[in-house]
Amino acid sequence: MAKIAKRRNRYVLDYYDNGGKRIRESLPQGTTLKKAKDKLREIEDQLAKGNYIPDKKIPIFKDVAKEWIDYKKPNLRQSTWSVYEGITKNHFSDFDDLKINRINTAIVEKYIRERQESGMNIATLRKILIPLGQIMAYAVRHNYIAYNPVRDAERPRGQGKEQAAKIRVLVAEEIQNLLKAVTNQKYKTLFQLAIMSGARQGELLGLKWSDVDWENSQIHIQRTYNNQRWYDVKTKTSNRRIDLGPQMMSDLKRWKLAAKPNRLNLIFSNDVGKPINHNNMKTRYFSPALKKAGLDKIRFHDLRHTKVSLMIEQGENIKYIQSQMGHSSPTVTLNVYAHLMKPVNQESARRFEDAVLKPTGHKMVISD
Repeated sequence: MAKIAKRRNRYVLDYYDNGGKRIRESLPQGTTLKKAKDKLREIEDQLAKGNYIPDKKIPIFKDVAKEWIDYKKPNLRQSTWSVYEGITKNHFSDFDDLKINRINTAIVEKYIRERQESGMNIATLRKILIPLGQIMAYAVRHNYIAYNPVRDAERPRGQGKEQAAKIRVLVAEEIQNLLKAVTNQKYKTLFQLAIMSGARQGELLGLKWSDVDWENSQIHIQRTYNNQRWYDVKTKTSNRRIDLGPQMMSDLKRWKLAAKPNRLNLIFSNDVGKPINHNNMKTRYFSPALKKAGLDKIRFHDLRHTKVSLMIEQGENIKYIQSQMGHSSPTVTLNVYAHLMKPVNQESARRFEDAVLKPTGHKMVISD
């Protein structure tokens, strides 16, 4: 039976572990009887749940984080793994030297609050919390801790305003000026396709001529090329067919006739027939084109946002937008782009009134 004894002015916990081994644990000098009882009760709870580990054997956070990142490496894309590795190295110094079982929900919420008060972008903070939560979940699975404190922590708020400020879209005149500023046919076609399709950068660089459906005026997204590596699309909804207009299809045909054939059958390849380096593309062609067109610096990904913005402005069905963009659900599309919806839409209200109130030769029948 577990008990507390006192020896040489220190309390000593006396109990048996799950394997039947007797443990005598001396508590630090100055520990009160109440704290000693609380500590023994905590140990007894852990023993009852079968997840007891002596304090001396409980790992610190940075060691568990290292175990987790090594475990995840075979199961993640190299680019994703590199991001997670960078986060564990650069953002968790508050936790690194703490015993993993000493990190509770209050400590996690304090971490979140301090990052917000320091001005960290909420989108960035939320990305950081993903691997933090996974590290703690890994610790639960390996019986280092009994519960995941990140799961119960209150998450940072204010994402709508942050996202609205982050997204930059071009209007029709700016799009025309950008395309006019590009004299290289390959990159002009690439930038035009980025806007007209809304495809992601990696999806565009991974496109092959066999992905073009000339009969139905579509491109089929089946793979991506990111950081010098090929990947299958991440999700089922990312594997999709994107509709293109007649002008875009004509420009693609012209580029096909002008393009030098390459072994990989890529639509956009470098001079030796390999995939384009995205950094070179941005530095040598995209940024100079923006400057020449008199436009503020934007991200290449903002061309995708531009496509969505214009589709929303045209009143396209949100489900159709979601399917064209490859989002996992319409909810994702709405969460990202809700701020682009018009707060006032008199045209819609007028159309509804006309449909309901104007005589059309038919009578509306209402039954009880």
